[in-house]
Order: sequence, then structure tokens, then C-alpha cells
Amino acid sequence: MNLVIDVGNTYIKIGVFEKSEIVYKSTIEQTDFKETVRNLKNNYPLITDAIISSVSNLQDDFIEYVNEFFSVLFLDHLIQMPFKNLYKTPATLGIDRLALVAAAVDQFPKKNILVIDAGTCITYDFKNEKEEYLGGAISPGIKLRYNSLHEFTAKLPLLELKEPKNIIGNSTDEAIHSGIVHGVLNEIQGLIEEYCNIYPDLTVILTGGDAHFLSKRLKNSIFATSNFLLEGLNYILVFNNSR
Repeated sequence: MNLVIDVGNTYIKIGVFEKSEIVYKSTIEQTDFKETVRNLKNNYPLITDAIISSVSNLQDDFIEYVNEFFSVLFLDHLIQMPFKNLYKTPATLGIDRLALVAAAVDQFPKKNILVIDAGTCITYDFKNEKEEYLGGAISPGIKLRYNSLHEFTAKLPLLELKEPKNIIGNSTDEAIHSGIVHGVLNEIQGLIEEYCNIYPDLTVILTGGDAHFLSKRLKNSIFATSNFLLEGLNYILVFNNSR
């Protein structure tokens, strides 16, 4: 069994895998990390290997703590990947994006795949049917857009995500909701269409914290999944252990 740990900008996501099947997952804060790892060791004694991916600052003693119980692979840009990385600046590429591409290779081999991760940022990552990663795009996520309007203006309020009642906002709150939600939807829809113009057989994967909200409002046929990043990390671990 494998333990998968994804340290994000806000929370830590944890998954336990039996081969390729996820049997446990949770989202925790860093303060609960050591207790959670200790409980998983007790509850799943067959776990032998772990992989850690971090886009944030993970305390060194956390890594050492996991290493006390399991054989740990810490994901970085030097780790072998199950695809050819054609990104011009691989050292600057977010390792979470590498995991998403790995999941695409594992679950959709020899297909043109666009993975959209709607989280703090919205990332777009494309791998072709030759299993080559070409790159993608990065834009602000939904919450980041709400925060930016509040932080970088004098009087606009800080709002929580809400479905706009109309395309025409008839109050400041409704105008913000309309601008952000429709802006994100049209951005995603437009980029998908641009990719489809080049790759008509494109398959689109939507994941991340806002995937559920967005998937119900997008026109294109997409696969929405909440575990795609964890599955990709597990596949990277399996791929490296089999070499």
C-alpha cells in the first residue's frame, strides 16, 4: 500500500492507495499532520511507501517524521516521470502539474489530454498522444479573483463565491459575482475551444476544489474528478518503484 501526501497552498491532502485504488482520503491542516500520519500507520499497517508533493513550505521535521515509518519519495523536478517533459523551464514547473500529467498518462494513454485544475490558480496542462508534455497556462482561481478585487481597490467588498442571478449585475455584489463567475467560465470554455481547434479529438479533465461548481456550468463534455492529483502522485510512486 502507498501513502500519498499533497501539500497545497492552504491544506494537506492525503490518500492511501491499494495498487491504483484509493481506499482512504482526507484533507487536513498542517497542525494535524503528524497525528494523521501516525493514525494511518496504525490503521493501515500494510503501507510501505510514501510520496510527498509540496507546492508550499513543508517543515523539514514533517518529512523526517514520515520517513520514520515509510520509504519516502519526495517529488521534485529530478524524479523520473512517465512522460517526456518538453517544458522549456522545467525547474519552474509546479510539481502538482507534473502529477496531473502523470495521471493523464496513466488513465488516458496515447490520447490528447487537457487537464484543468481549478484551485487557488487555474492551471491548464496538455499532453499529446505521444506522451509528451507541452505546457499550458496559469490564471487566477475563483477565490483569488474575489480577493484581488477587494485587496486592490478602495471600496469593493470581499465576497464569497455565489452563482450570479443574471449576466447583468444590478448591484455591486451581483456585478462582482457576474464578472468573476462568467469570466472564469468563458475563459475555460474559450481555451477548450482553442485546443479543440488544434486537437479535435481532445479529452478534457477538470479537477481541483472548484471543479464541481464549474463542471455543471460548462458546455463541453468533460471528465470531472476530485482525486486526479492524488492518483497521479500514486502513479509516479509506482512508476519509480518499478524501475
